[in-house]
Amino acid sequence: MTHPPKHSAAPPVAGPALPAVPPQPAPPASAGAPGPLSLVPPARRTALAEGAERLRAAVTTEPGRLRVIGAVLALLVVAFGAVTAWQTSERAAAADDVLHRSQPLSSGSAAIYRSLADANTAASSGFLAGGQETAASRDRYEKDIRTAASGLVTAAANAEPGSSSEATIARLNKLLPEYKGLVERARTYNRQGYPVGGAYLRYANEKMQKDMLPAAEDLYTKENQRLDADYGNATPYPWAAIALGLLALAALGWAQHRTYRRTNRVLNHGLVAASGATAVALLWLVIGHAVARAELDGSYDHGIRSLNVLHDARIASLKARGNENLSLVSRGAETVTVDGRTYDAYYYDFDQDMTVLGKGLTAAGKLADDTAGTRPVRAAQGNMAVWKQRHAAARADDENGNYQQALDKVIGGKDATGACFDSVDKNLAGAIDHEQAEFQRAAGDGRDAMTGLPIGAAVLGVLGAAGAVAGIGRRLSEYR
Repeated sequence: MTHPPKHSAAPPVAGPALPAVPPQPAPPASAGAPGPLSLVPPARRTALAEGAERLRAAVTTEPGRLRVIGAVLALLVVAFGAVTAWQTSERAAAADDVLHRSQPLSSGSAAIYRSLADANTAASSGFLAGGQETAASRDRYEKDIRTAASGLVTAAANAEPGSSSEATIARLNKLLPEYKGLVERARTYNRQGYPVGGAYLRYANEKMQKDMLPAAEDLYTKENQRLDADYGNATPYPWAAIALGLLALAALGWAQHRTYRRTNRVLNHGLVAASGATAVALLWLVIGHAVARAELDGSYDHGIRSLNVLHDARIASLKARGNENLSLVSRGAETVTVDGRTYDAYYYDFDQDMTVLGKGLTAAGKLADDTAGTRPVRAAQGNMAVWKQRHAAARADDENGNYQQALDKVIGGKDATGACFDSVDKNLAGAIDHEQAEFQRAAGDGRDAMTGLPIGAAVLGVLGAAGAVAGIGRRLSEYR
């Protein structure tokens, strides 16, 4: 029986021995862990990080440094021009508001107060004249009422919606026809010889003194606050623009010095042009704003302050004249007790008003800075002195029972107190007109000092930035 041959194992091949590979432990199993064949992509860098790396790589070379310097210079000059245009345009707009909005409204509110007080004075003068009321007295009263109504319309058109000024104007618009109705009733009864006419006139005066004039004074105060706010917006120095201008000039100077040290060239035309445009804009800003600030401060110190004092003095004279007339209307029916002593209420108020008038005229004389402003104030002081003398004589007649003689000395001809009051009022009106003209001149000069500055600064900023880029570009061209 034949058996198949037996195969023996192949002899080993001679060669270098391979090191033993230790078994690798399996990675620990965890929920959601990738399998042994999954690949995790590297985290992507943000655009900011990539930009920062490129910038760092760029500044390691001179062309890269020049590009960064050019960009920074252009940014500084453009920022200087933009901030200058912004700040000067705001100040120019505030100066224009001072000249054309807030100051006219302030004077308008003072005119409302004056018209109401003068209407009250004219009404009492007409009442004292009785059936002999002159057409001039009646026309003066009607003109004052129309002026007050027109002033309220203007104030309402310029009041901010929902403001307290709007509420005050609405209140005055409601009270004005009520007051006028009371005066007409007083006149009607007075012409018919009924004593109740005096009661209606006193009631009208009470409404004027306690309701209408305080409301008008409140409106005047609010408009003055708006005027002060506009001055506050027009006069502050533009420190941000000035600081940026100085920084831009310093950076441009440093860039030119750096160029000189590296190239031994004294001037770089582009950088010189940028420095010139920046310097012109900065000088224009500093000088223009300094002139504007000085003129606006002058318009306030020698215009607004004088106007405020003169308006107060004129109002005091009107109130004094009204109280002088009403003292004869009431014939002692209204009294007031002060420090244990009893006085006729209207005579007492007259004395208080004349004290305010005297102080106001003294202050106005000190604030007047030229002959044209001083002359009417001194004339008003002389008129007031004569007025006080004539009033004392009329009061003595009234207290002694000589009513007709007292009345003649109050509403009579050229020797009456009414003539003194008219002279005081006329001179104060002239002083107000002069100070108003002085204000308009100074405030107009202040506003005009900033004319063209916002646009000019913006244009110079753009030209300066273009010069800086051109100057740096000239240096870059040397590396191509």
